[in-house]
Amino acid sequence: RHAMACRMTDVSSRLAAALAERYTIEHELGHGGMATVHLAHDVRYGRAVAIKVLRPELSHAIAGERFLREVAIAAQLQSPHILPMLESGEADGLLYYVMPYVEGDTLRNVLATRGALPPSEAMRYLRDVVDALAHAHRHGVVHRDIKPDNVMIAERHAVVVDFGIAKAMSEASSQHTLTSIGVSLGTPAYMAPEQAAADPSIDHRADIYSVGVLAYEMLAGRTPFVGTTQSILAAHITSPPEPLDVLR
Repeated sequence: RHAMACRMTDVSSRLAAALAERYTIEHELGHGGMATVHLAHDVRYGRAVAIKVLRPELSHAIAGERFLREVAIAAQLQSPHILPMLESGEADGLLYYVMPYVEGDTLRNVLATRGALPPSEAMRYLRDVVDALAHAHRHGVVHRDIKPDNVMIAERHAVVVDFGIAKAMSEASSQHTLTSIGVSLGTPAYMAPEQAAADPSIDHRADIYSVGVLAYEMLAGRTPFVGTTQSILAAHITSPPEPLDVLR
């Protein structure tokens, strides 16, 4: 734990120094398996932004130019339910991208606090998520990692974040490279069967499946399949979920 804290402090310091002319890093908002998110002040435009920086070992392991090229494709999406990407780049060997700072909470935290949601509220969020995905799919962009962590709830609406990141990671690295540093693409509980089976030709239907899992969780208070990573992946391929009306 101490080593993790030291690494995060080092990343914050490196990022702050490298982007000093453009952004003032204020503090860390959170971190996950692939990246750390920092609240920052945009010096040029006087606005609050969130800067997500990939783990240093991840930045070193993937092809930076290819990653940024894939991210740039997703950055062209324009929908009220997609959190836009303001810019991306490399600073002191760290790959990062910048988004507007949203005052709200992740759907993950909402579900952790409240459990199953009223159907009307769940449907409102789902409409927003599906609108975002429909726009992205029309432009040939597949999210590949739809889950409550990547949905922000702000002012009674849902906004999807991190479009193109899973695709960029996949295109810029090998699965073996990511596995060797403890990173996996996608989240087992929300993976479509073709993702669980490591099918290389993933398309928009994987997102549709993940939205179904998301809907199930919002209404039931849990995902369709629970257990170890391997048992969950196997269940996506071989098992029907328990009917919602049994749980609610």
